[in-house]
Amino acid sequence: MNRPLLFLDVDGPLNPYAAKPEKRPDGYTTLRVPRDDSGDSDGHRALSARRRPLRVWLNPEHGRSLLQLGYELCWATTWMDGANRWIAPTLSLPELPFVDFGSALFQDRLDGVHWKTGPLVDYANGRPFAWVDDEQGDPDQAYVTTHHRGPGLLHHVNPRIGLREDDFRTLADFARSLDTPWTAS
Repeated sequence: MNRPLLFLDVDGPLNPYAAKPEKRPDGYTTLRVPRDDSGDSDGHRALSARRRPLRVWLNPEHGRSLLQLGYELCWATTWMDGANRWIAPTLSLPELPFVDFGSALFQDRLDGVHWKTGPLVDYANGRPFAWVDDEQGDPDQAYVTTHHRGPGLLHHVNPRIGLREDDFRTLADFARSLDTPWTAS
C-alpha cells in the first residue's frame, strides 16, 4: 500500500518570501543560503541573480506537522535536491525524494499551465497527490483533471504567510478522503 504523495514547494509554502522583509514571521527562524552553494546544479535564476546570501524563513514546527499528515513527502521545488541540504535539516525532515524538473525548469507554456504541473503529474503516475505551491491556477487544475488518473489536490498557499493550520487541516482532510487504500497499478 502506498501513501499519497505530498509535493512540497519551498518558496511560498515553507518560506513566506513575500512577507514584510523587515519582520520575520512569529515562529520562524532565518537561514542564510549562499547563492553559489544552493545545491542547485542547474543555476536557479533567483539564487544566482545577486551575490548576497538568500534569506530563507522557515518554521521548524512545519517538519513535524508535515510528517504527521500520512503522506509520502517529495520536494517539488526549483531547489530540487538542494532542499535536502538546506531546508530539510531546519525542519527536522529526513532526506526526501525530489522531482527533477530537467528541461522543464522555468519553461513557459502557451496554455497557461505552470511548468511544474506536467512533470508532477508524470512523477505521480496516477498515484493520489496533493501539491502545495504559491503559483498554481485554474489551468493547472484543468491539466491535472484531464491528465492524471488519480485524485489530485492543488493547494495554493499565500507566499506572504506560508503554511498555516488551515492548510494542514485541508491536507489532512484530503488524505482522509481517499476512502480506500491506494495501490499503484
